[in-house]
Order: sequence, then C-alpha cells, then structure tokens
Amino acid sequence: MMKKLCRYLSPLLIAALMLGSLPVVAAPAPASGMITTQDALAAQGAQSDRERIHDVLAREDVREQLVAQGVDPAEVEARVAALSDAEAAQMADRLDQMPAGASVVGALFAVFVILLVTDILGLTNVFPFTR
Repeated sequence: MMKKLCRYLSPLLIAALMLGSLPVVAAPAPASGMITTQDALAAQGAQSDRERIHDVLAREDVREQLVAQGVDPAEVEARVAALSDAEAAQMADRLDQMPAGASVVGALFAVFVILLVTDILGLTNVFPFTR
C-alpha cells in the first residue's frame, strides 16, 4: 500500500517542485551595470554645476581677484575638481543666487570659505594660518 502511494505522490511532488521553481529560474538576474534614471540625472546635474563654476572661475576679472587675494588660480581649479557633488551644487547655487551684475567679491568669498574649510579639515595645505 505504501509503495503505491509513493508511486503516485512522487511524480506529483516532483512536478510541484519544478513548477514552483520556474519563476525563480525564469526571473532575470538584476544587472549590476545598470544605472537608474535618477542616478543619470544626478550625474548630469553635478557635471553642469562644475561647468558653471569653471565658467565663473575662467573669467579674467575673477582670476585677477584671486591673484590679488593671494590664491593661485590653478589651486582653485584643483579644489573645484576635488569637490563632492553636493558641495559643487551648493557652490553653483550660491553663484546663481548672486544678483546680476554683482561684483565678484561674493564668488571669491565662497571660494575662499570652501578653501578654508578644506584646509582646516586637513584635506589641503593652502593657508598656513590654519595650523
């Protein structure tokens, strides 16, 4: 009697297990190289923020003010390249919030503050008075 029951139940059990595992086998594996739309937009926004900062720093009057303040423009470019995406966005927002036709002093002050903070944190060595 037990052999007959096993003979009927075994194929049913095998079929149930096979059918139960099909969705797992048929499901596509998550692709590790895929990026989301939000990630792509964030990267594009970060790039545009950096371009905006570089455009402001490339102006001749800004460069003159940097040199007048004793800051090397090449060092500023290196610092801007080292900014995180959030810092670059914050700096670009500050540049956008400045009134049209305003002096460059506000932008230079923002650059100075960012350089000062990174120097105090020990990430750079620009200002000797931070030690």
